[in-house]
Amino acid sequence: MTDRQRFCSVMEFKKVDRIPNYELGLWGQTIQEWFQQGLPQDALYFSWFEGEPYFKIDRRAFAPINIGMIPAFEYEVLEEDERTITARHENGIVTKALKEGTVRGTRMCMDQYISFPVTDRKSFQDIKKRYNPYSPIRYPLWWDEMVKMWKTRTYPLCLLTNGSFGLYSQLRRWVGTENISYLFYDDPAFVEEMIEFNTEFLLALVEKALNEIDFDYFNFFEDFAGKGGPLISPEIFKKFFAPYYRKIIDRFRKAGIKYFWLDSDGNCEVLIPLMIESGITCLWPLEQASDMDPVRLRKTFGKEIALVGGIDKRVLQKGKKEIEQELYSKIPVLVESGGYIPTIDHTVQPDTPFENFHYYLELKMKLLEG
Repeated sequence: MTDRQRFCSVMEFKKVDRIPNYELGLWGQTIQEWFQQGLPQDALYFSWFEGEPYFKIDRRAFAPINIGMIPAFEYEVLEEDERTITARHENGIVTKALKEGTVRGTRMCMDQYISFPVTDRKSFQDIKKRYNPYSPIRYPLWWDEMVKMWKTRTYPLCLLTNGSFGLYSQLRRWVGTENISYLFYDDPAFVEEMIEFNTEFLLALVEKALNEIDFDYFNFFEDFAGKGGPLISPEIFKKFFAPYYRKIIDRFRKAGIKYFWLDSDGNCEVLIPLMIESGITCLWPLEQASDMDPVRLRKTFGKEIALVGGIDKRVLQKGKKEIEQELYSKIPVLVESGGYIPTIDHTVQPDTPFENFHYYLELKMKLLEG
């Protein structure tokens, strides 16, 4: 089977010669640590979503259409001292960050979020000017050549790059988590205006792509849950988001896209029935610290939704026995039921020994082939 046939068959809960080997990625600090532990420095492309020969991670492709602000804000340092840097980023968000421990663009702790570009309807009107879907630089100069290459591909192709579009996540980028939580109740009409604009922008932007190439799947990046549960209630999901998920998915289905992933950390289990009703076909990465147990989810939802992820990254810091227990308790039963691709439930942390990760991959590959 080709990588594309294998991917589509798993998404359809069909038998395959082996399950695809995917992973999310590494912290910059992890890469640095592993180089010191024996990882060859010429081994990695650092683009795990598109494949990694050294770790035998299977190939995928993502359409690199620019869905951000054009023009973006100019990066501006607002304040800096020995330990911290406060800056306005290209997306208009102002953060304060620790400089210590930054490696390859990743920090050891989250930034402190200070302000966001949308504070009211007037500022939203200003932001909307940066989202012209017909801007000529949204598609790469080599787009026509990429389309020709994709027409004969043997690997799955995703519309847009990973983590680039979401309905809730865009509200969070524009307004902030706390502010949008209030706006659902204080000004629901404004929230719906922003969601509708975001949806229409997406559909206009990708119309050219949909007419020129057949894509296999689309990923909604949301991250709308924490350890204790979702950041939005089922009622809010149903009222504000479900109609727009359906609108986007209906258009994409007409263009031939079959599979619709939703990416959220945290525990969003209570929202899964509404995701399924809205057309979502796959949920990931199933964070184990938030009790998103893939075995339980499969028993609860059956073949209504495919699952990706669900391998606890924390066991990789322990030993071979714990790694074996984690993989044998999940992969065989889930692979047998179909519709499952095991991966670590997020990026691999710096305190994970390279030897442990290598052992995890070797064992996982045996189970995928079995």
